Amino acid sequence: MTTWRQLLATTAEVLGDEGEARWLCQEASGLEGAEWALGLDEPATQRAVVRLDAMVARRRSGEPLQYVLGHWAFRRLDLLVDRRVLIPRPETELVAEVALELAAGQPDPLVIADLGTGSGSIALALADELFPRPVTIWACEAAEAALDVARANLAGVGRAGTTVRMASGSWFDALPPELAGELALVVSNPPYLGEDDPAVEASVRDWEPATALFAGGDGLDALREIITGLPAWLRPGGALVCEIGADQGAAVSALAAGAGLVGREVRPDLAGLDRILVARRP
Repeated sequence: MTTWRQLLATTAEVLGDEGEARWLCQEASGLEGAEWALGLDEPATQRAVVRLDAMVARRRSGEPLQYVLGHWAFRRLDLLVDRRVLIPRPETELVAEVALELAAGQPDPLVIADLGTGSGSIALALADELFPRPVTIWACEAAEAALDVARANLAGVGRAGTTVRMASGSWFDALPPELAGELALVVSNPPYLGEDDPAVEASVRDWEPATALFAGGDGLDALREIITGLPAWLRPGGALVCEIGADQGAAVSALAAGAGLVGREVRPDLAGLDRILVARRP
């Protein structure tokens, strides 16, 4: 029978990428870490080979690796991901990191809203890393299909997941009215790409959900709605942490100023590009 070492070599040759070949072989084998290294010369089962072949075919069709695997890491979590939700990215991990930083300066109890939660990545990472601090996190999502993914991911967070409430609706409409003026933190990774943006990679445009990517001609439609609605929902001193496009820093700062928010700053991502808007209610 064929060993995993042989399958790894063959898969790397077919894909032209040894790293991706290893990801797929590990997923098909169910082995990782030391078990993977020790099992390289073990024969693969017929079922595992069939599964590997199917994943390789999907990857060769252009489907993103994360969707082929069916899960992807986000901070300390391993999240279910498929075409219903965006692929978790390092830039969004930074959004969660900034949110945790600002949460540390907010008094208890904390009420946090994650607007457009998608896979639940930000909301669940905050729940995981803030636990057991007294906090309630509202994971809000208008797309029911995406909310189903977030609910599935919630089940994998353990006791920290008891602090999360899933809410269906568009932006602030998903929240109970009694939370107006009570939120310590609003976090969001909204759609912020222009519909005709030529810089959007084909693999992103073809495979990831358009409603989570595109927001009007200039990419600012969702950000306008969130920022202008924010003052009615934040408590005094509460903060917004929002992912933005690399060329939107000046525009979103102006929107925040127009909404009466203070302490405005645009923070860079790992590439030094504008990526995160931070602003506060006075």
